Amino acid sequence: MSVLLLRLAGPLQSWGVSSRFARRTTKSAPTKSAVIGLLAAAAGIDRRDNARLAPLAALRFGVRIDQPGTLIRDFHTAHHHVTGKAMPLSQRHYLADAVFVAALEGDHTLLTQLHAALKAPVYPPFLGRRSCPPAAPLDLSLHKTGQLEEALTHAPWQASTWYRNRHRSRPPEDLTVLKEATTDEQRSANTLRDQPVSFDPVHRQHTWRTVVTTTVPVPGRTAVPARHEPFDAWEDEST
Repeated sequence: MSVLLLRLAGPLQSWGVSSRFARRTTKSAPTKSAVIGLLAAAAGIDRRDNARLAPLAALRFGVRIDQPGTLIRDFHTAHHHVTGKAMPLSQRHYLADAVFVAALEGDHTLLTQLHAALKAPVYPPFLGRRSCPPAAPLDLSLHKTGQLEEALTHAPWQASTWYRNRHRSRPPEDLTVLKEATTDEQRSANTLRDQPVSFDPVHRQHTWRTVVTTTVPVPGRTAVPARHEPFDAWEDEST
């Protein structure tokens, strides 16, 4: 098996499993349906093309929480584009300043194609909602051989520079990992309804999958790829 690693980071992210009326919540980590949707969009797969979606949905998925972020709530207003009538006030929840490492395990040829699609996406990627663009390229690495657990254990810690500086005196010892359960882990697994079946706008379908929560030691704190961090100067002055 091969493993594709993604770095999911941005000012705002929102990973909803369900929306109830005017309240749209977010999970504390990326959902499989959202990440598969992101990859499908990058590859130019039509929402109604279930045949091309199926191999992506069959990939084994896991995510490591490198920087938990902060839950925030936004009151959203809108007006109908034709009548101008005000729409109902809605509450939308987001994760601010979070960083995740997502892993997908499966066929090497498929993952190679998805890795290339992320470098030149047909449709722009977003982190759960269109209003949440990523802060940097998503592709982290592609491992020709290996397993999801191994990749999430050894991938360098991806937390932002300001986050590392803030926790310099007491850095975390472990990182939480949420991964699809193997056959031997079924008894200790929880269920989450984020396994995509169809992204058809009219008949969107998801089903249940089993998820295990574990931890891994913080990998060697290798510096993350150089990026512009606009708040670094402010952090230095405030410490």
